[in-house]
Amino acid sequence: MGIRDDRELVAIIVKDPEKGFRLLMTKYMDTVYWHIRRLVVSHDDAQDATQEVFVRVFRFLKQFKGECAFRSWIYRIATNEALRILNQRQNDRVSLDDSLVELSSMMADDYVDYADLEAVRLQQAILALPTKQQLAFNLRYYNELGYDEIAEITGSTPENVKSNYHIAKEKIIKYMNLNN
Repeated sequence: MGIRDDRELVAIIVKDPEKGFRLLMTKYMDTVYWHIRRLVVSHDDAQDATQEVFVRVFRFLKQFKGECAFRSWIYRIATNEALRILNQRQNDRVSLDDSLVELSSMMADDYVDYADLEAVRLQQAILALPTKQQLAFNLRYYNELGYDEIAEITGSTPENVKSNYHIAKEKIIKYMNLNN
């Protein structure tokens, strides 16, 4: 039995929590995991955060009022969980303006193919962005979300998201061109 949309998914979760939770996990587990993973990098941190996200979604489902898309609400919870982890390790962050030695010492994790130098440089450039730019870039580039939905997720405006995305893109291009 396939679900047509998120309203139906929410109704199933309310009616049959066990079945609904399985459907929720099937639909959103991979996208939430990779959203978090791109931000926190570590597989273990991403896995823990993803589990916490689904516990929170399930626990706070009654507070979901439908004022935004269910997917946006899930991404907002996932983003907040990733930011919580990043805030715990804030001293480990570097900037694109920092030396190449520092940036090259940043190891992404197993999901980056180190034989593909372009992918490694892209990952380093993304990880060095300020958090708002990183979020805007990842949600737009990897998740292909619109500016309005990203704004809902990040608690920003579509104009700010668009600006952050374009600034991030320019910084990444500059980084990639300087590090050929």
